[in-house]
Amino acid sequence: MLMENEAATPARAQLPQGDRSLLLVDDDKPFLQRFGRALEQRGFDVTTADSVAEGVAAIRAKAPAYAVVDMRLSDGNGLDVIEALRQARADSRTIVLTGYGNIATAVTAVKLGAIDYLAKPADVDEVISALMHETGNRAEPPENPMSADRVRWEHIQRVYELCERNVSETARRLSMHRRTLQRILAKRAPR
Repeated sequence: MLMENEAATPARAQLPQGDRSLLLVDDDKPFLQRFGRALEQRGFDVTTADSVAEGVAAIRAKAPAYAVVDMRLSDGNGLDVIEALRQARADSRTIVLTGYGNIATAVTAVKLGAIDYLAKPADVDEVISALMHETGNRAEPPENPMSADRVRWEHIQRVYELCERNVSETARRLSMHRRTLQRILAKRAPR
């Protein structure tokens, strides 16, 4: 039997019965607040954290049923939060959000217990769909996948960040001429 509040909010009725606790970890505070409110409006009991330390502390206080974790955080890597959640609660469902997607971190996130890996910007409905997606079923292919130029640009940006914004070191690691790399870095991101 549905309560009046649940009948009035169709999105809430779509959530499975039981624990609706969700941990949202991202170091972009405006995004964290907006996304947290949107998830609360859809029936989740949201706890927010803006660092690895806060995320792990929230998990120790009460391990949530769901989590949405950014990969790059100001004090470390979101994989640490995913691992802490898996150890605290094996049945939790975790989604990784990142602006710097790559295959190696996606594989690591899945091995640590994440059920999906979404590129930013992802909207709330995409995240909820990924959280509620039945395991074992194939996910729908994205309607607007990244272009090959965008994937290349994302990879270059990631290596550039890993090299602490050192152009010479990035060019060496990418086996690319330094001037070519500088021209690529000076351009806007392709679509």
